[in-house]
Amino acid sequence: MDAVVTAGKGGLQVFTLEGAEHAYRVLIESMNEGALTLTTDKTILYANQCFARMVKCPLEQVTGSSFHRFLSAADRAMLRPWVKRAAKVGSKTQVQLQAGDGSQLPVQISLRSLARKGANHTIIGMVVTDMTAARRTEELLRTLTHRVVQAQEAERRRVALELHDHITQLVCASLVRSQTLANQLSAHGGCLQQEAITLREMLGQTAEEVERISRGLRPSVLDELGLAAVLRDTTKEFAARTGVTLKLTCGELTARLPADTELTLYRILQEALKNVEQHARARHVTVQLTKPDSVVQLVIHDDGIGFDPEHHPARRKGRGGLGLLSMRERAIYSGGALKVKSVCRAGLAKAGTAIEVRIPLGKARAEGGVEH
Repeated sequence: MDAVVTAGKGGLQVFTLEGAEHAYRVLIESMNEGALTLTTDKTILYANQCFARMVKCPLEQVTGSSFHRFLSAADRAMLRPWVKRAAKVGSKTQVQLQAGDGSQLPVQISLRSLARKGANHTIIGMVVTDMTAARRTEELLRTLTHRVVQAQEAERRRVALELHDHITQLVCASLVRSQTLANQLSAHGGCLQQEAITLREMLGQTAEEVERISRGLRPSVLDELGLAAVLRDTTKEFAARTGVTLKLTCGELTARLPADTELTLYRILQEALKNVEQHARARHVTVQLTKPDSVVQLVIHDDGIGFDPEHHPARRKGRGGLGLLSMRERAIYSGGALKVKSVCRAGLAKAGTAIEVRIPLGKARAEGGVEH
């Protein structure tokens, strides 16, 4: 095929396939990816055999048809701005191809405008990559990650119990003995009594620190009283320890959430507050827990210096940023989604970071939860 005739608002238009020499045709047909050229109204001017196999249609039924026939209504709407952007710079996105037999195929499409000398019409080049294997690998990695997290949680629970049942008791016993020693030395006074008092104070601080670490590893209040109670305890301890003003708003929860959902939200809050303490330089933090409809939502917002998610150290140096990754993976495995919005321009009044996690409950979760 050397030309395609399309009917548009301006009448019939003829698109000749210039430069389609034999060597280029052989190269394109030997690709393991779909290759197409489109008009801006999505008419397919050229497609290789690989794309025809992807959509399970004869090649002669593909060429000259609309690319829209292979997309859902949602993907069609999503693709429009990407095609406009491709006229200026290349762009990539992922969609579900609707094959001729009714099946769906996850693909990544890469778009770029093709320069053509003397042409009056913009031509879009498209490469379509089958993402089935990549999705399968991603799911296997996610399952492995979840198993690692489960093992980590079990170990945290064990260590927390060891600290609480053994180390804390030993420290408390030492604290009592040091108080007895200080009382016995009270008659003598002087530096020995002062040393005993100092030792007692250090043991008291040690007991408090061990208890704090134990609660961080696995707070018993989470299992006994639920998410709202542990949020109150955690945010109160954070504000007292760091001096950062924190406002907590908890919507009414008429019933306990699933145990894995409560743990996911607690760990996300824990990681977010750690990031605020270590990096944000914030003065105020707000934490909101709400339950709109059949979804539970947690939002953590700070007024710190913010950061650029697209140029995070994890992306640039291959290190750091594991906190955000772990939060996102926890949310996804619970059937939800996590969004991060951050502004890092100096002197901007609305600078800071907002982390929002939404996890579906009950029927909504069984039907696939919220959109990622």
